[in-house]
Amino acid sequence: MILADVIGTVVSPSVQVPALDGRKLLVVRPVQPEGAPVGPKPRIAIDTIGAGVGDRVLVIDEGNAGRQILSAPNAPVKTLIIGFVDEVEIDGRRVYDHGAPS
Repeated sequence: MILADVIGTVVSPSVQVPALDGRKLLVVRPVQPEGAPVGPKPRIAIDTIGAGVGDRVLVIDEGNAGRQILSAPNAPVKTLIIGFVDEVEIDGRRVYDHGAPS
């Protein structure tokens, strides 16, 4: 699983893959628990939870798990948003809290 921030949306007037029809695509940037970006590239992920720009989320980046979640065994999918992150704690120290003022 990957911890990521949602940083954008993807809009496509036509979807060529039936398993993606009606699904929202979001741009996610992997982050460290404290929020620093990880790696050079953001990813496009299928939203399964109703996330939006500014949310910190859990992402899976493995095709078989994605196909199982979507109940689409032949779909060409890999990256899915599967959960919101409310807080992150490391060694008893809260390093991220969604409810805290920024």
